[in-house]
Amino acid sequence: METCDRLIVALDVDTEAKALALINELKDEVRTFKIGFELFSSCGPSIVKKASAIGCRIFLDLKFHDIPNTVSKASVSATRLGVFMLNVHAMGGYDMMKKAADAVKAEAEALKIERPKVVAVTVLTSMDENELKKVGISDTMNSEVLRLAKLAQSAGLDGVVASVPEARLIRETLGRDFLIVTPGIRPAGSATGDQKRVATPQEAIAGGADYIVVGRPITEAKDPAEAAKKVLEEIDR
Repeated sequence: METCDRLIVALDVDTEAKALALINELKDEVRTFKIGFELFSSCGPSIVKKASAIGCRIFLDLKFHDIPNTVSKASVSATRLGVFMLNVHAMGGYDMMKKAADAVKAEAEALKIERPKVVAVTVLTSMDENELKKVGISDTMNSEVLRLAKLAQSAGLDGVVASVPEARLIRETLGRDFLIVTPGIRPAGSATGDQKRVATPQEAIAGGADYIVVGRPITEAKDPAEAAKKVLEEIDR
């Protein structure tokens, strides 16, 4: 995988104009962009189509979590948009994940397009073990994330979204072909914001991550393109 393919820039903005401006500013450095709740709720599916038309890949970060039938249908709709990757919540369970993965595969084959990668969110990077306890989970963070990652793999998903501290354990346990997407990435010197389990780009790649997601340290920089270049240089190191 080329270095530029490892970086996913999060378009955590609220308007189409801001999102497309960032894509055009970064497209020479970055190939993949993440569209999440804020932008999708503001602009709808059209932002995915417009971003794709520029020539970039889209990670649709809507974290589907509902009954299996609803999630499978939502995943089919995402597949029709031509996204590169989409995600579901592992806490939705085996049946939900399996039905989503199967539906995505069938729809991609019917449309004769490349199948989107389907990954499962394990535990949000804004949570720590104290937060886990508040929702009734007494396991350690490592145990909980690994349990959910194993469940996702058994359901036929391509990989998981997990923080860097758990990435190495997932890689060692589930093998080289299981994808790991790591959010909560902060280049050295960046503010952590609302994230609790963070790491640098270099730590993420060294820890076994395939893709790293970086948002505000790039999109809110005075020179986003230069900030992206520095992250890519750190990945190379």
